[in-house]
Amino acid sequence: MSDVWEGGAAPGKVDTLDWARAERDLDAQGWAVFEGLLSAEECAAVTQLYDAGRFRSRVVMANHGYGRGEYKYFAYPLPGLVAGLRAALYERLAPIANRWNRTMGIDTEYPDTHAAFLDRCHQAGQLRPTPLVLRYGEGDYNCLHQDLYGEHAFVLQVAVLLSAPGEDFTGGELVLTEQRPRMQSRADVVPLGRGDAVVFAVHRRPVQGTRGSYRVNLRHGVSRLRSGRRHTLGIIFHDAT
Repeated sequence: MSDVWEGGAAPGKVDTLDWARAERDLDAQGWAVFEGLLSAEECAAVTQLYDAGRFRSRVVMANHGYGRGEYKYFAYPLPGLVAGLRAALYERLAPIANRWNRTMGIDTEYPDTHAAFLDRCHQAGQLRPTPLVLRYGEGDYNCLHQDLYGEHAFVLQVAVLLSAPGEDFTGGELVLTEQRPRMQSRADVVPLGRGDAVVFAVHRRPVQGTRGSYRVNLRHGVSRLRSGRRHTLGIIFHDAT
């Protein structure tokens, strides 16, 4: 547990990931998977934080029409592993996010470091941390949604599956939907193993068409669990109002 608070090894893995492939996948489909970002031991330690960590709030999804299950937002200061991953991943994702914004004709330019981006959020009154751990049990699910919490929103986010599919739970797949202009929505089911991370678009991304690029809108959710219990670490880069 102490390694989770101190930072652990995971943030140091970020620069070793295959970022060229990730960028190609993000451009092609709006999401990319990094296998084994967290070890089994790190997954277990983060899962244990759900009952022993420092959180600012707990949300029961059924109370708000979000689905079934629950999640908790971490309080500041974040556990070292979470804070380290948030900063390291942001620095690799910011150039992709800036290129996407330019392609979509959006003026927002993200700074190079996550600390500078958080300063921007905090100056706008977005002061509450958004990294979270989600817990699902049998029959639970998460409705399709977008994680937007204020004026400033980073266009990408990351989720890390902390539980083992087929061993800890069945069902409960991550589902991404994409709505293109004048077309019906398209859904992707993202295959993840324990410790795998997926980076995906928060709410929009550019797509290259025959007449140039255009924007598409995206949502994400989790299908119904058939059995067991599923935990996920969510890393959102903007803070909330």
